[in-house]
Formats: sequence, C-alpha cells, structure tokens
Amino acid sequence: MPVQPSATDYVFSPKDSLVGAQMLFVAFGALVLVPLLTGLNPNVALFTAGAGTLIFQFVTKRMVPIFLASSFAFIAPIIHGVSSWGIPGTMCGLVAAGLFYVVLSLCIKTFGSGFLNKLLPPVVVGPVIMVIGLVLAPVAVHMAMGRTGDGSAWLVPQATAMIVAGVALLVTVLTSLLGKGWLRLIPILVGIGAGYLAALILDLIGISTSIQAGFDPGSLKNLTGPALVSFQPLLDAPWFAVPDFVLPEWNLQAIFFIVPVAIAPAIEHFGDILAIGTVTGKDFVKTPGIHRTMMGDGIATAFASLLGGPPNTTYSEVTGAVTLTRMFNPGIMTWAALFAIALAFIGKMGALLQTIPVPVMGGIMLLLFGAITVVGLNTLVTAGEDLTEARNLTIVALILVCGIGGMVLPFGAFTLGGIGLSGVIGVVLNLILPGKHLESV
Repeated sequence: MPVQPSATDYVFSPKDSLVGAQMLFVAFGALVLVPLLTGLNPNVALFTAGAGTLIFQFVTKRMVPIFLASSFAFIAPIIHGVSSWGIPGTMCGLVAAGLFYVVLSLCIKTFGSGFLNKLLPPVVVGPVIMVIGLVLAPVAVHMAMGRTGDGSAWLVPQATAMIVAGVALLVTVLTSLLGKGWLRLIPILVGIGAGYLAALILDLIGISTSIQAGFDPGSLKNLTGPALVSFQPLLDAPWFAVPDFVLPEWNLQAIFFIVPVAIAPAIEHFGDILAIGTVTGKDFVKTPGIHRTMMGDGIATAFASLLGGPPNTTYSEVTGAVTLTRMFNPGIMTWAALFAIALAFIGKMGALLQTIPVPVMGGIMLLLFGAITVVGLNTLVTAGEDLTEARNLTIVALILVCGIGGMVLPFGAFTLGGIGLSGVIGVVLNLILPGKHLESV
C-alpha cells in the first residue's frame, strides 16, 4: 500500500551530485531534441529545464523525485508557430498553455482528481495525441530524405541522407530493444551519436575522394566545412555565453492555436505522477497532490516560455532511471537541474548540438513521431471502450479527420486549425453529445 511522502524525504547532499549528473544525461537527448527540431535555442532549453525543475520542486514541497524538460507534444504547434508568427509570437501561446495547466490545477483542487479524466476522457485525448504524431509525419520523412522540414529545398543528396537517417534510426531501435541498464534509458542520445558518426565517416570518405582527385584540403576552412557536418559554428562560438533568451510578444492567434494542444500532455502528466508513485511506493496524487504537481508543471512551462524555451513536462526516461537506481531522494533532481543550468552557459555546447546534420534528426523523428501516434492509439485501446459505438465513433473520427486534414476555422482576426482545432472539437463533442460526459462532476 502506498505511503505518504513528506518533506523529510528530501536530502541535498554533495555525494548525490554524480547521480544527478547521470539523471541529466538520461534526459539530455530528448531535452535538446525538441529545440533542435523546432528552431529554438538548445542552451535556453537547458536553462529552462533546470529552472523549471526547481520551480516544480518548490511548488510540490520538494517531495517528488522527477525532472522536467522539453515536451514532445508541442513540437508540431511550435514548428507551425515559428513559421507563422516567429518565436516571440509562438512563446505567447506557450505561456498561455502553461497558465492553462494552472487553471486545470485549480479545477482539480476544487472538483477532485477525477475532474481531469471526466473532462478529458481517453476517447478525446487518444486521438488528439495521434493527430500530434501524424501531422508531423511529413516533416520526419522530408528531413530523413535530406530536405528541409517543409520539403521545399534539398540540403543533402537523398542517397547520403537515407544512409545517415537509417543508421540513426536503426541504432535507436536496437538500443531501445537490446540495451541494458543505463543504455536502454538513452536510445535517442545513442541514435543521434551513431548518426552523427556516420555523417562524419561519409564526410571523411568524401574528403579522401577529393584528395585523390587533386583537391587541396590544407586550409582550415576545407577541413572544417565538409558536406554533412561543419564545425565552423563550433569554432566560432565562445566557451561561455548567456543563453539567447527570447521574450514573448502578444499574439491572440497563437494562444487559440496552441492552448488546446495542452489537453494531451495534461493527461500524460497525471499518468507520469502515477508512474513515479508506483516506482517509489508513495501516493503523490494525495500528497503533495495532483493539483500541486499540475500547477508546478504549468508554472514551469509558463516560465520557460517567457524566456524562449520549450514547454516543460515530466520525463518518463528519468522515472525509468529512478526505477533502475532505486534512489528516490528528490534532492538528486535538484543536482540534475543545477547541472542543466550550468551547461546552458557553455556556448560551445549549443553550437555543437547545432552541427548535427538534418538527416540524423530525420531518422530519429521517423520513430519519435510514430511513437507519439502509438501512444495515442494505446490510450484508446487500454480504455477498453467500443469505438464503433456512435458517440465514440463520432468524437474520434472528427478529431482525426479535422486534425490530420488541416481544417481551419476563421474567427474574425484569427483562425483556429490543425491540432488546436481537433482538441477543441473533442472537448466540445464530449460535453454536448448524449452519453458519458460531465454529469457526475
């Protein structure tokens, strides 16, 4: 039977610093992947992940051993938002998403922890998560084939790109299936490393061929600027630099587009808290309370967005590491947060991450976005409801078709479309269609 956590569970000790660094290492690949895919600054993401984790600990009375970092659920809206309104406008919508979490937390405190499942049942959340993954599928394919995310231009020859993307994908899959211990917790990081190495090898083969053809590789420019990987940005970057923070700009359209996307990660947050509670044998839903953990996540997300970072979410990879090490002291996550903040001020760190070739990211994305879709599908399957029943069929069908089809509804000066619209449609249909909805709230 779960026991109640207390503030005495928290111990901040220098001897735990190495374990804290390992926890950050587990989260690192996924943490930096989001800014690299969306055009945000990875150093800012590191800073806001660390600061967000500290905020979460403060709000939850330092009882929950969990780490917050970049959320995959917001990748699609961030990509769309950056291309449509720029980073400052997109950040406005993400701040609002964080505040939406805070509102949900207040509702949970008022109506009880069952409120969230009644407002957002699996028949709504499952297909919304599926839309997030499926909408991104073309971006993954374009990048894996060596094109830009929108497919408008070639960056790398297709045959070369497919080799690099294939290596990154294959190694990621094999690591997740066959990896042991810590290795199994970092498949994305291992896959990125393998793809990067493959790109470097192909570049060396290209340089060797050029030398045989009479090409002079003697200059630093030639040696540091091969076709797939250029180290020039790394050479130019300073060792220490303040992260390139970006302040939000008011954009009502971004708010209406992004806030509905927060529906899916809100439900996932509930599951993550249950998971870490199962691992530690403690009831975090009751103490400090799911309303506090949701509020901590929301404030951390709003804070991150105020500085130009991606929204935060609780990381299941770190929960897996806690399971493996059996170290339940929340103070370890404080160390992980402090290391993340420290790394954010290393200018060459961000520059190195930005040298990762596009096909490497594409190979990882093929698996990642498919996995997001499968999570949504699994949400529907585990709910055990008959999806051919008229009410369920209507909700799921309209969410999927409107979201994947890219339906857009204009409302005066702004429009609502894509993932945001599908989320709104799901919530509204769940409330108005006869059958299971909020009657019991």
